[in-house]
Amino acid sequence: MEISIIIPCWNEEKFIAKCLDSVIGQDYSKDNLEVLMVDGMSEDSTREIVGEYCKKYPFVKLLDNLKRFTPFAVNIGIKNAKGDFIILMGAHADYAKDYVSRCVAAMEKSSADNVGGILTAKPAINSLKARAIALCLSSPFGAGGSFRFQSKRSIETDTVFGGCYRKEVFDKIGLFDERLIRSQDMEFNMRLKKAGGKIMMFPDIICYYYPKSNFKDFFIHNFWDGVWAIWPLKIMKAPLKLRHYLPLLFILSFFGSGAFSFFWLPFLFLLFFELGLYFATNIYFSVKILPGKKEWRLLFILPIVFAARHFGYGLGSVFGLTKLISRNDNAFGKKF
Repeated sequence: MEISIIIPCWNEEKFIAKCLDSVIGQDYSKDNLEVLMVDGMSEDSTREIVGEYCKKYPFVKLLDNLKRFTPFAVNIGIKNAKGDFIILMGAHADYAKDYVSRCVAAMEKSSADNVGGILTAKPAINSLKARAIALCLSSPFGAGGSFRFQSKRSIETDTVFGGCYRKEVFDKIGLFDERLIRSQDMEFNMRLKKAGGKIMMFPDIICYYYPKSNFKDFFIHNFWDGVWAIWPLKIMKAPLKLRHYLPLLFILSFFGSGAFSFFWLPFLFLLFFELGLYFATNIYFSVKILPGKKEWRLLFILPIVFAARHFGYGLGSVFGLTKLISRNDNAFGKKF
């Protein structure tokens, strides 16, 4: 079975070699594999690093993405792909050596249109902050996405990380929506499900993701994730899953209680109750996910990381909602 792997990238010099090494190390026959690196004209040494791999491994190819952003890269890759199955991978990740072969086996066994597996967050560097961020994204309190957690059995789901698709899926429902700088995978999978497609998650398909490693970058990343949980409503005309809107409801509840407390005192008590309940829950999950007593220092960092995740995403969703209501098509400029 011919397999095409598409990896969008832009300024990934710190991670691209590790990603490619994990792809080249796959136990799947290289005679039936092509790797399409679609680069958004990187300004660091990403292109040089990828170029060296292209010289060494003829099944690795470098394609240009003049428009830089992910949906353009994915569509360029799909148009150039020769495989029967197309696997979308992230450059900020690496993959178990049997990732491709397990994807192929899952596709053949399940007759699904898209399969994926467990996404495990790993610290990008060996620091307390990076380790706390990885732990946060491995917790239901910090992530909430179905593809981030261990499961003992395969399940049908609404989306998976990356995904292995049958090539005919793109002939049937089209390519990724290039108006969506983020959330394009969720929109595509919603379209796939609406067309009668089947998406499956298999727990034995494993990849490792390296999130942002400091508070500032982590908060900003979550902020824009929150924006793009709301903005697609302008295009998709259908909501995402409830979990994507919980941070918005969370922040609006705080804002509402705070605003109404100026007019009616009970809302002030409600605000304090909400804050107290949130931070009690935050501390509970921070203690629960500690790796061990020797990692007690993480207890002082995890609550901050969880707050950066929730408040960043929630505030981004509020910002996205205001821009959606204002109907400003140029709301986000070129921030991405």
